[in-house]
Amino acid sequence: MFFNSFSFALFLPIVFVLYWFVFNKTKSSQNALLIIASYYFYSCWDWRFLFLLVFSTFLDYYTGIRIEKAKTEASRKFWFWLSISVNLGFLGIFKYYNFFADSFSQLLNGIGLQTSPLLLNVVLPVGISFYTFHGLSYVIDIYHKRIKAEYNFVDYSLFVSYFPLLVAGPIERATHLLPQVKVKRSFDFDKAKEGVHQFIWGLVKKVVVADTCATYANAIFDNYESMNSLSLLLGAVYFAFQIYGDFSGYSDMALGMSKLFGIDLLRNFNYPYFSRDIAEFWRRWHISLSSWFRDYLYIPLGGSSGGMAMKIRNTFIIFLVSGFWHGANWTFIAWGFINALYFLPLLLLKRNRSNMEMVSLRWDFNSVSVFFSMLSTFAITCLAWVFFRAKSIGDAFDYISRIFTNGIFQGQYLEHERYNYENLLLVFVFIVVEWNSRRQVEPISGKYSMLKLALCMLAIIALGTYSDYKEFIYFQF
Repeated sequence: MFFNSFSFALFLPIVFVLYWFVFNKTKSSQNALLIIASYYFYSCWDWRFLFLLVFSTFLDYYTGIRIEKAKTEASRKFWFWLSISVNLGFLGIFKYYNFFADSFSQLLNGIGLQTSPLLLNVVLPVGISFYTFHGLSYVIDIYHKRIKAEYNFVDYSLFVSYFPLLVAGPIERATHLLPQVKVKRSFDFDKAKEGVHQFIWGLVKKVVVADTCATYANAIFDNYESMNSLSLLLGAVYFAFQIYGDFSGYSDMALGMSKLFGIDLLRNFNYPYFSRDIAEFWRRWHISLSSWFRDYLYIPLGGSSGGMAMKIRNTFIIFLVSGFWHGANWTFIAWGFINALYFLPLLLLKRNRSNMEMVSLRWDFNSVSVFFSMLSTFAITCLAWVFFRAKSIGDAFDYISRIFTNGIFQGQYLEHERYNYENLLLVFVFIVVEWNSRRQVEPISGKYSMLKLALCMLAIIALGTYSDYKEFIYFQF
């Protein structure tokens, strides 16, 4: 069940009505309804993996209590590492086993030892990377005595399985979400209105921007060997806006619909393509994951407290792990490595904490420099996205080399008989709207909100049936 599907358009209003008009008497009844809705929502993907979600929930709930109640440090460590091992074990089996088995087999074949790897024919459970990280952060925080264990199983279950964030985040923290689910929520019209606006804008990002760009990006990447330099450049740009509209659109829809139930989720995107360097980009892109790796991997490794060698080592570790988190393919690891290389000069020059405020432009020479900083950051980000999108590292290098060696900058027809750069007008309008609203959560609220809402709905209706690409990219992670 996708957020942009007709079935979800029926599901969400039913849950909303039941939540505020039938199950609104107590916090427990509200949470019970949301858990039932969340489990139904998840089972619509594949009911067989519902047991995995329930087991993961119970594991972290139980081990969290055992860690808190443990009398000795040895006992605390036992329950802590049991939770960590089982969680990462499930993630490793379902997501990474085939990758390691196949890579090891190729290594042996390369030195003359012919092997046939034993691969698992299993589907990756949707959302496993996200709800696993929810549970891991909870257990880690209990172990380090940052929070107390949650003894109400219903409340904890909702923290893990809350359907707006279940399959693609944001990755929530117990310190932020659990206090909200432990109290009864009262209907707030203004918050609900904000939620509707944010949900609709997220739907625009997904249906109007991402899915339309996907039509062109897929056609170019799938046939890149016959494309000229201009088309290849446009393909990289279109994919950049596809993945941004797709993932930030999902996040906006998740945050927006959660406001309908009186619950605030962590912001996951903050206009990343207006960043002036790669460090700022990563402070604004997939914020919940970046902060997760910072708090639970980078800082425990020593963070920035040691010498420059330690800082460089830790930086490469978190970028490589972040790339591998996205998928079991060498292309994702290469993507993480490239971003680490981008980050390295800022680290060496101690400029990785620059540009903390939102960008602004004026009619002066400094703004010219700022503009080119944004443009260059976007350009190198697009080059890295080629590795993220390509089927193999070889394809990615071939794609990029053809951009610089083909030398033909003419419009090309694609199979659907449209110039692939016609979509640039849509992208340009989207950039202008985002730029003008970069200090807001979304652009619909404020003056003329009803007119802007109507225009968004018209755009969704007009372009919603244009593309056959409906899935969210991050569901595969």
